Amino acid sequence: MPVVSTPHDFNEGRLFVDLESIFDCPLYLKCEGFNFAGSIKLKAANEMVESAEREGVLKPGSVIVESSSGNLGVALSMIAASKGYQFLCVTDSRCNLSTRLMMESLGSQVHVVADLDANGGFLGTRIEYVRSLCASDDRYVWLSQYTNSGNWRSHYRTTGPEIAEHFPELDVLFVGTGTAGTLMGCARYFRQWHRPVRIVAVDSVGSVAFGGPPGRRMIPGLGMSMRPPLLDESLVDEVIRVEEADTIRTCHRMARRGFLFGGSTGTVVSGAKDWLARHDSRGMTAVAIAPDLGERYLDTIYQTNWLTDLYGEQILDLDGTGQMAPTPPGGESAPPEPDRRPSG
Repeated sequence: MPVVSTPHDFNEGRLFVDLESIFDCPLYLKCEGFNFAGSIKLKAANEMVESAEREGVLKPGSVIVESSSGNLGVALSMIAASKGYQFLCVTDSRCNLSTRLMMESLGSQVHVVADLDANGGFLGTRIEYVRSLCASDDRYVWLSQYTNSGNWRSHYRTTGPEIAEHFPELDVLFVGTGTAGTLMGCARYFRQWHRPVRIVAVDSVGSVAFGGPPGRRMIPGLGMSMRPPLLDESLVDEVIRVEEADTIRTCHRMARRGFLFGGSTGTVVSGAKDWLARHDSRGMTAVAIAPDLGERYLDTIYQTNWLTDLYGEQILDLDGTGQMAPTPPGGESAPPEPDRRPSG
């Protein structure tokens, strides 16, 4: 058992879940939520802070400021508390309440923007606010996860090798896309590997990361209301877009089997299982990356009133009959049949 003195020293990166019994397809899920920040964003946060310290950008008295929909904000809150920095997270109304409370509990300030940007999202408004802060006071240091090469380098150094160690015969890797840090780091790593690996990016419907019209997105994490500056599409073999309704149903399918994952994970798994259903996956080694766990989504994607208000009464139709899956004697929900509906 490891003994740590700082919270960011611990990050379990070698845990995988076999999802074949749930979705009837060969898919391993790399779990990235087992650290004190609760998500994969700890890797990028650590790399960006340490790089800024080495370069002399971060120094005593600095105030770290970052735009985040939640998980990176928690990771930076934790690191800032550990290292003695102040941290201000600029987020928006989609950020889960539990996430905001967690950042504040760690001593951070949270500013919530309310105005939409030109693409119908909040990202442009958040970035504009960050820039105005930095222009007003040189103590503010913006790490800029959207342009910081440390974002993708952290996954090139850690996430890619961790997958390769366990799956030397990897055929296809499914990676959710927000800032594109995880996607680009893993794609660059496997482009140099000993065998071809198909890199499939998973995005949310309504995101403009890979083009297409903007749309309403209520689940924080994946998707962007602008093209990610870090994105190099030449490193991506295919893009899958997932409807939020399919994200939610996938999360609930896994929860009924005891695995409580977050919205970003539900999106990636939904895209992966539908891709595998459309291809001959016999003998294929497929891995998807789970960015987070589900505790921070208890008041959103696991809360019935929130779901039905936004998506309608049929959102939890897990068995395709127009009803909730039946409850057998004993009170436990019967495992739903595999859902092979396309995710959009």
